[in-house]
Amino acid sequence: MLEAIRKTVAGRRVLILGFGREGRSTYRILREAGGWRELAVADQAPRDPALEPEIRWHTGPDYQDAMNQYDLVFKSPGIVLQREPGEYHCRITSQTQEFFQCYREQIIGITGTKGKSTTTTMIYHILAENGVKCLLAGNIGIPAFDVAERVEPDTVIVFELSSHQLEYMTVSPRTAVLLNIHEEHLDHYGTMEKYVAAKKHIYLYQEKDDMFICGAQGLPLPGENHGRLYTAGEQGADIWLEHEKGTVHFGGHSYQIPTGQIKLLGEHNWFDIAVAYGVCRMNGITDQGFEQGLIGYEPLPHRLQYVGCWGDVKYYDDSISTICNTTIQAIHSIPDVDTVLVGGMDRGIDYTELMEGLMEVSRLKVIFMEASGERIYREMTERYGEACRPQRLFLVKNLEAAVDLAAQVTSPGRSCVLSPAAASYGIFKNFEERGEAFQELVKRHKIS
Repeated sequence: MLEAIRKTVAGRRVLILGFGREGRSTYRILREAGGWRELAVADQAPRDPALEPEIRWHTGPDYQDAMNQYDLVFKSPGIVLQREPGEYHCRITSQTQEFFQCYREQIIGITGTKGKSTTTTMIYHILAENGVKCLLAGNIGIPAFDVAERVEPDTVIVFELSSHQLEYMTVSPRTAVLLNIHEEHLDHYGTMEKYVAAKKHIYLYQEKDDMFICGAQGLPLPGENHGRLYTAGEQGADIWLEHEKGTVHFGGHSYQIPTGQIKLLGEHNWFDIAVAYGVCRMNGITDQGFEQGLIGYEPLPHRLQYVGCWGDVKYYDDSISTICNTTIQAIHSIPDVDTVLVGGMDRGIDYTELMEGLMEVSRLKVIFMEASGERIYREMTERYGEACRPQRLFLVKNLEAAVDLAAQVTSPGRSCVLSPAAASYGIFKNFEERGEAFQELVKRHKIS
């Protein structure tokens, strides 16, 4: 990898755009590789005093204006370009692009609006438990360059991909997984079409013998995919889930999900298990080996995570929920749910699906908060009138007030779940910080 990076940057003026976790990772490997003519950093934040004095730093609100002063720009995925890529004179690349150029044959890439982190870590865990030499990287919080030195010729790389990482990619993984596509990130993309276009990069550049596993919502148009397509979904798909029985069918095999032994809550996770089963079978894992790994898999935090019982109320943290569908799934996954906390950043998405789903659960109490919560509360009361009786829908300012109210209104012995159906941006750093704040708030209440 170092040799490939050295060739890429040789004699060039190189800029690192964004100096968060991935930007710092890029800086480390570029310093080690060497060969560049000049190395600089551009970020809104002030200069990092730990940087060597010869490293030029472009800062402030106009930091992107420096891009055309350089030949090659490594863009961090969280950075939104102020112009279209073609308007810049520099070549724009990323860690993911350069890593995939080197190792695409060894990569299982997973994306989707929801479920990608669970599916990625599940596949990685099951492969590792079965003795497969593998690495975990990508949007899961592990920059690609941080694992590059550990990649060997027989290493399988399980890589989570966000739409931001995929947006400007021109190389696809040998095994690509697109779980689903829901309305999301419209604050960044503007239209659903642009968001979908970014996701498509996971398969657009595949080759003839590559494999593409795809849920029904993301099926490619004729001629878009050049690899072998495996559909995933209901009966008739290549990988299909028999929901009534919790049975997965693939390649002539039928696998019964041991629902009473696994730690993943909710039937919506069965689809992720079905996809993971297909991927693992493709990689030589037996049903027995798959089950052993699945039972031992520990779910990620903030995904219907049981927090504990305080004041005779059971609390669940589903802070990962940023769309309507996941909140609806959450309230159907916890049998005794009584209260759900909804709201966060308002990205202007259509909440009709959520409102209808909330009204279907007649005894459910909903506590709305923040900007999107206020909008949903207003739209629901206008649409449903008397059905939104005061003791059912509540509006508060923020998460702290929502937790305090939930402790008062949730029926004893039943459950409260944070499942916001909204992003946390502008309120918390990310959904993890929101989930941790929720857990700390509920622990203020007396343990029953």
